[in-house]
Amino acid sequence: MKKLLLLILCSIPLLSLAQNHTQPYLNLEEAKRIVDAAEERALQDNWNVVIAILDGGGHLIYLRKMDGTQIGSVEVAQAKAKSAVFFKRPTKVFEDLVNAGNTRILSLPNAVAVEGGIPIFKDGVCIGAIGVSGVTSAQDAIIAEAGLKAL
Repeated sequence: MKKLLLLILCSIPLLSLAQNHTQPYLNLEEAKRIVDAAEERALQDNWNVVIAILDGGGHLIYLRKMDGTQIGSVEVAQAKAKSAVFFKRPTKVFEDLVNAGNTRILSLPNAVAVEGGIPIFKDGVCIGAIGVSGVTSAQDAIIAEAGLKAL
């Protein structure tokens, strides 16, 4: 009886592996494609920006700082992307709320109320985000949207 119980307990992890539950994710090739498209859009108007791509857990997987971009935009682009992935919505939503007088949004951890961060979805799952910083927030968003069209 003890051997049977031991066999059953040892088999449980193997059974869960056999179910093959895989969640969609953002791979490095996709991140590079997004950044390339975003940079191409930025270059059309001679906009120098930083483009950050985070994975679904909010970790940096790709960053590009265009020549001439202020170094402060490195952290801002990452913060915009982090806000977008953590809250699964564009940072423009927070900007609009603050502009409408809902300043308590500013007290939420990782909520950035500046346009330019957009979540990335695949099969209904938030797999990451793009954050852009370097020009006006509206221009940052134009670049981010152009990047997402590459997926």
